[in-house]
Amino acid sequence: ATMNFLGRVLTTRLLIRKPQPPSAAGARCWFSAVSRLGGVTQSHSAAPSTSPVNLSYDVYDGKEDGVPLVFLHGLFGSKTNFHTIAKSLVQRTGRKVLTVDARNHGNSKHHPVLTYEVMTNDLKHLLNQLHIGKCILIGHSMGGKTAMATALSQPSFVERLVVVDISPVPTSGRTFMRGYIEAMKEVQIPSNIPRSTARRVAEDQLRDHVKERSVRHFLLTNLVEQNGHYSWRINLEAISNHLTDLMSFPKFNTTYEGPTLFLGGSNSEYLSSEDYPEIQRLFPYADIQYIPDASHWIHADKPLDFISSLITFVQ
Repeated sequence: ATMNFLGRVLTTRLLIRKPQPPSAAGARCWFSAVSRLGGVTQSHSAAPSTSPVNLSYDVYDGKEDGVPLVFLHGLFGSKTNFHTIAKSLVQRTGRKVLTVDARNHGNSKHHPVLTYEVMTNDLKHLLNQLHIGKCILIGHSMGGKTAMATALSQPSFVERLVVVDISPVPTSGRTFMRGYIEAMKEVQIPSNIPRSTARRVAEDQLRDHVKERSVRHFLLTNLVEQNGHYSWRINLEAISNHLTDLMSFPKFNTTYEGPTLFLGGSNSEYLSSEDYPEIQRLFPYADIQYIPDASHWIHADKPLDFISSLITFVQ
């Protein structure tokens, strides 16, 4: 079984020999790429604390009746991260595409609990509400872990699985990630100033703790204004309290037997050969591919290659 698995890895069309990962912590940012373009947002009313959180989502309708594609974003991200990708996939495949905000992110409701178990239940609840019996589930980073947990615990919902630049193993980087959270908590912005000015003020305050300009701009996509007052739309308290949960992965003694694609960036270190045994154990029919010259933000760095890989896999 091990040789068959490694054979699939070594013969994959886009697989390249993975270089040594960079040592700088800044290269390990566990985030989704940024897109400022948004679709029409749909959301449900608040749910009781004992129930799944009703998630906000965008729908991109296709002309075909095939199984829809469902995208899950990474930590600090939102459904708009995949807006351009979703539109292209609808045009090229004809399939319906959904992009979903996780709890405590984007336009979805806040809740003090943030684990992969509850995020999996949230997704199952949404699919049931939308009468989606099966989907092709595509998750990046934190969303990739949610997608894996869903496939392992609710396999009947997942026809195919795509995991983007993450593995079913604990993720490092907790220290600098907590630093980002604390820096965001400390940001203070005067009321009743223009949004462009508010962004500059917030970025100046983040600069000492968040060195990478691209990461600062990504975090700033979460800055929102209401009645002249600025705040973060993500639930920083819940993320901080559950950072250990988010950096880990639940233990499973089952397998997902459906077709699975692990898609990594050659310049990222989140999909390592050290992870292959656990991938094989949980996802025996997995193929592993790396897109050349792509970082953790594959869909931003190499969108055409990313889309081509998805189309090849789903058709």
